[in-house]
Amino acid sequence: MLNGIRIVEIEGLGPGPFAAMQLADLGADVITIHRKGQAVTPGMPNRSLLDRGKRSIALDLKDTDDLATARRLIDTADALIEGFRPGVMEKLGLGPDLCLTRNPKLIYGRMTGWGQDGPLADTAGHDLNYIALSGALWYASLPDQPPQTPATLVGDIGGGAMYLVTGILAGLINAQRTGKGTVVDAAIYDGSAHMMNLLMTMRQTGNLSETRGQSLLDGPHWSRTYTCADGGFVSVQCLEPKFYARFLEILDLSHDPAFQQQYTRKFWPDLTRRLAEIFASRPREHWAKLFDRSDACVAPVLSPDEAATHPMNTARLSWRETDGTLQAAAAPRFSTHQWHPKPSPSRGQHTAEILNELRDPKSA
Repeated sequence: MLNGIRIVEIEGLGPGPFAAMQLADLGADVITIHRKGQAVTPGMPNRSLLDRGKRSIALDLKDTDDLATARRLIDTADALIEGFRPGVMEKLGLGPDLCLTRNPKLIYGRMTGWGQDGPLADTAGHDLNYIALSGALWYASLPDQPPQTPATLVGDIGGGAMYLVTGILAGLINAQRTGKGTVVDAAIYDGSAHMMNLLMTMRQTGNLSETRGQSLLDGPHWSRTYTCADGGFVSVQCLEPKFYARFLEILDLSHDPAFQQQYTRKFWPDLTRRLAEIFASRPREHWAKLFDRSDACVAPVLSPDEAATHPMNTARLSWRETDGTLQAAAAPRFSTHQWHPKPSPSRGQHTAEILNELRDPKSA
């Protein structure tokens, strides 16, 4: 879908590379400027999955000649992605004012935790810190436990990378129409707060409480996970009455008067305890088969490896193993374009190729 669009990515960590991967998955020519001579970040692979489908050039941005190369490369780009603290790109001589002067249609994407301004703009932070202060972490656990979210997903990816992608795509459309570029200030703090609007609609009807465990989705016995006899888990979230009725029918609880009080909050703790006992009586596979393809809204909690072998994945191929690496396929899907996994480059693999393109654009 993005064939013909060039994105220049300045090497970073987490949400920036993820956003660039998403754009590469969509067909953009993503060129990552990796740090010349720098070792791979501890804990990261030499060929990162987040670099799939990208090209790599190794440059030292503190070297005069390499800096000039970076500027020429950005001159050819439709968009740029950087994830440094505010002011770092300006100190390097690659700030938005200079880049937009040289390339007026450029979409300059900035990925940070706290944003480009504000009292915390220059302060370090990580995923949990951003979503804690934005309010997005508040409902992320059972009422008697500390908030806990899937590592880096709600903040770095949901509130960060995906909002940067949205901003870049919107900027590209606007630049095509007006001929003018823009700076995209994508802050994880902002994006994770924005995602809360779905929950805030429930507040309009009194179904979102400041007291954890008393809201429509974070307190009921029919909206949580349960532990099974074998230590596995199942998820239950039968919100609508017709789905809840099916849930009760399968568990042979349809005639229990207490379970008929689906939305009566005072019954929730005791009904949660009773369901916990029921699910703890059999292994996860028993419940998976019992509820399979029903409208009761129950599903086993699978690891990525288990998800890759599930019949759902056999049909959708959302998980794929390529060169020994398990990875999720690109999303969303398009009727007119097919996605296939592409390899990740080694650092600097395409340096000579890209330098040649800058000398002779016809070779690109």
